[in-house]
Amino acid sequence: MLDRVRVVLVQTTHPGNIGAAARAMKTMGLSQLVLVTPKLFPHAEATAMASGAADLLATARVVGSLEEALAETSLAVAASARQRHIPWPHLEARQGAALLAKESEHRDVAVVFGREDRGLTNEELQLCHYHVSIPANPEYGVLNVAAAIQVLAYELRMAHEIEGSEVDVPCRMPLGEARWDEDLVTVAEMQLFYEHFE
Repeated sequence: MLDRVRVVLVQTTHPGNIGAAARAMKTMGLSQLVLVTPKLFPHAEATAMASGAADLLATARVVGSLEEALAETSLAVAASARQRHIPWPHLEARQGAALLAKESEHRDVAVVFGREDRGLTNEELQLCHYHVSIPANPEYGVLNVAAAIQVLAYELRMAHEIEGSEVDVPCRMPLGEARWDEDLVTVAEMQLFYEHFE
C-alpha cells in the first residue's frame, strides 16, 4: 500500500532538498516522487544528498503543475507549518498519515510539500482535501522539507503497520467499512466538476 502514496514537492529551489527527500522516503518504504517545476533537476547535488536513494530520483516524475501531480489521486493532504485563515480541515501529522494509509488501501493518495521559502499558496492548498502540520516548538516550528517528509513518512509507515487502527479526523469522506458504493473521484475529476459549475 505504500506504493500508492505519492510525495509531491512543489517548485523546490535547492536540488539537495530533492535528494534528501528521496533518502527520507526510501528509508520508510515510499517510492513515488513527483516534482512540480523544480528549479534544478536532475542535478549532482540531488544525487549526492540522496545517498543510496538515487533510484528514486531516476524514477521521479517532473510535471508542470500541481493539478497534474494530483490528477489520479483520490486524496491529497497538504503539509504546511503556516496556519491559514481559510476554513480548511486541519490534521496533525499522525492523523493525516492514518487517513492517507487507510485510503491508500483502495486508491492512490498524495502528500504535498511546498516551496522552501514560502510553502504552498492558498490556491494550491485548496487543491488538497486536508491541511496537515507537524506539532513542533511554537517558538520555532519550521522544518526543512526533507525533515518534514521524514516525519510524515515515518507516521505513514507506522499507520500501515498497525492493522485495524481507527482514524479520528474531521471527516470529509467515508472511512474504513463505511465506504460509498462508488469509488471516490480523483482530484482531476473533481476539478472538471468545478469547471462545469463555473
